[in-house]
Amino acid sequence: MAKKRRPPNIKEKPPDNHLEAKKYGEPRTFDPNFKGPVVNRSCTDVLCFIIFILFIIGYIILGLIAWVNGDPRRVAYPTDSQGHFCGQKGTPNENKSILFYFNLFSCTSPSVMVNLQCPTTQICVSKCPEKFLTYLETQLLYKKDKNSWTYYSQFCKTPIPKSDRTLSQILMDDNCPAAIFPSKPFLQRCFPDFSTKNGTLTVGNKTMFEDGKGKTRNAGELRAAANHINKILDAKSLGMKLFEDYATTWYWILMGLIIAMLLSWIFLILLRFTAGFLFWVFMSGVIGVIGYGIWHCYKEYNNLRGQENSHLTIYDIGIQTDISMYLQLRQTWLAFMIILCILEALVILMLIFLRNRIRISIALLKEGSKAIRYVPTTLIYPVLTFIFLSICICYWAVIAVYLATSGVPIYKIIAPAGQCEHENKTCDPEIFNTTEISKACPGAQCIFAFYGGKSVYHQNIPTLQTFNLFVFLWLINFVFALGQCTLAGAFASYYWALEKPEDIPPYPLFTAFGRAIRYHTGSLAFGSLILALIQMFRIVLEYLDKRLKVSGTRECKTCWLSGPGEVGTISRAAAPESQNNISKFLQCCLKCCFWCLEKAVKFLNRNAYVMIAIYGKNFCRSAKDAFNLLIRNVLKVAVMDKVTDFVLILGKILVTGCIGVLAFLLFTERLPILIEGPSLNYYWVPLLTVVIGSYLIAHGFFSVYAMCIDTLFICFLEDLERNDGSTERPYYMTQSLLKILKK
Repeated sequence: MAKKRRPPNIKEKPPDNHLEAKKYGEPRTFDPNFKGPVVNRSCTDVLCFIIFILFIIGYIILGLIAWVNGDPRRVAYPTDSQGHFCGQKGTPNENKSILFYFNLFSCTSPSVMVNLQCPTTQICVSKCPEKFLTYLETQLLYKKDKNSWTYYSQFCKTPIPKSDRTLSQILMDDNCPAAIFPSKPFLQRCFPDFSTKNGTLTVGNKTMFEDGKGKTRNAGELRAAANHINKILDAKSLGMKLFEDYATTWYWILMGLIIAMLLSWIFLILLRFTAGFLFWVFMSGVIGVIGYGIWHCYKEYNNLRGQENSHLTIYDIGIQTDISMYLQLRQTWLAFMIILCILEALVILMLIFLRNRIRISIALLKEGSKAIRYVPTTLIYPVLTFIFLSICICYWAVIAVYLATSGVPIYKIIAPAGQCEHENKTCDPEIFNTTEISKACPGAQCIFAFYGGKSVYHQNIPTLQTFNLFVFLWLINFVFALGQCTLAGAFASYYWALEKPEDIPPYPLFTAFGRAIRYHTGSLAFGSLILALIQMFRIVLEYLDKRLKVSGTRECKTCWLSGPGEVGTISRAAAPESQNNISKFLQCCLKCCFWCLEKAVKFLNRNAYVMIAIYGKNFCRSAKDAFNLLIRNVLKVAVMDKVTDFVLILGKILVTGCIGVLAFLLFTERLPILIEGPSLNYYWVPLLTVVIGSYLIAHGFFSVYAMCIDTLFICFLEDLERNDGSTERPYYMTQSLLKILKK
């Protein structure tokens, strides 16, 4: 029987230079015993496996320590000046869930935003004041109406049977407020009941009122004080309203995510029949959009002919903050038109000269749909990945909260004027009024600040938080690596089956998962460790950038506050400013480099996991083999990768856009005829949750598809190197791919 002739354009021509071939590795040779993923394999990267296990054990120990020392109730409940929780069950404040401020006007002090604490006594109450009342007024009304004192005394720290003390004694003991105002609870805190009457700001229908200390105040002053408290709440407790929105809309969010999952699944099924159609339709759309842009630029360029100053160049007008000024120049539209023409020409030339390789990519997309049809359990794997990721995220968040709430109450001295030499020092509220500090700083108070301590554990909480973040990044990347290796093993089993689906081994997904866990946990941990280190370094750079901006702002404020007699301070700040510019430039370069490095490592890791799934080698060997294989077929890689990414991105946008539009109409109550939407504080909170969740679900499903394409592509390149299409060395690729290759 005569041998089948090898098609001339199937096998890539080996490099003429032997050294060039050796540089990128020797091509695979025919092996009659190779039938897909290697069965007999051994454990790889054992040292990294041991380190990974030790880090996990340490992570579990950290969680136990944080659980013993932390108390998340400190985040959920407001805290009074004594460090007691408002509304906590089983305490004297169980029925007092609202925080009340004695003197809101002291919240305008500069120390408020520095210490994130208002320098006034704060107590827990069951309800907010509903009317204006001063301590002096209760004394005058006491003999006629004792009910006014009964009402007023509920806002004191301790019950006082009579109003027989003087105002100075009350203020000195800090037992009762000098005055109360009509208020409403907001984020479990009493805030003045502001309203607008004929365009004028009022509190309880009053614009002017007594503050209980002999001064007449207006609503604007009280509003300024309340705004300072709002800034503190933005930094501390804004999550309460968000929690309410989530509690109201959780079932709608869940329903939207389920619909996103169904849409993603349907899109993957239809992709087998519509991949080529979608690509060419959208590429036609891209050409049309760019063509419209060229026409629009020419139209604007022609309309500006003869208009005043339109002949000027960009160089003539220099740098302008008003962008519209550039749009009034003919040169601007000419530059836009030239850029779009070049882009249009590049797209058309790419489609003409790379049309055959694009057809191979589309055939691989269709082949991916067929592979998923024969191995349908792969569509369930994103659910397992979601469960693993949820466990990692929840564990990280819980440890972070418990670490942040570890310690004992720390009290600090806060003075209303912000000029006490002892300000911000620790103090003991039980004996503070008997110390010399209270006399040296009149009006100073010992107020609860935060939870902390001086033990080794408390002093190293930032280090433990850093360790928590690093192990979290490592685990997250490991989960992704495990999924990629598992899916690669399943799809490689499909590709290397000569007769499909008869030769596909039983339970390919579960077999690949077992192999990855049993033999290659160390290799997957190695690859994910590299990514975690890069991501951790990027986070450190972002943190340093934030600190640099804050320090720059403080230096700027110092310059302007130095006074007219210290103008030299500004000139001395010029050198640090230039140094800051250099450091900012270096930081931007580092950010860019590490962003590119992360993308490159992710790409290499994916292909290394495919090699691990097929051949069972260690991470470095697999990464090297994958890199050499891709370099030997670099043009195919470039075209294939971009076409696949383009089609899959369209699918993600389609799923996310459909769900996002429906969620927007529901949460903004624009579907009253069909369904009544929930009433929310911030509609964008559940909307963003649904949009981001839908994108992540679509990304999870399409990542299965993308991994399928990457695996089939690697196998496809290996098939070209191993076989020649003859009877003795037949191709494992399907007839559709084979037909395209022969053209």
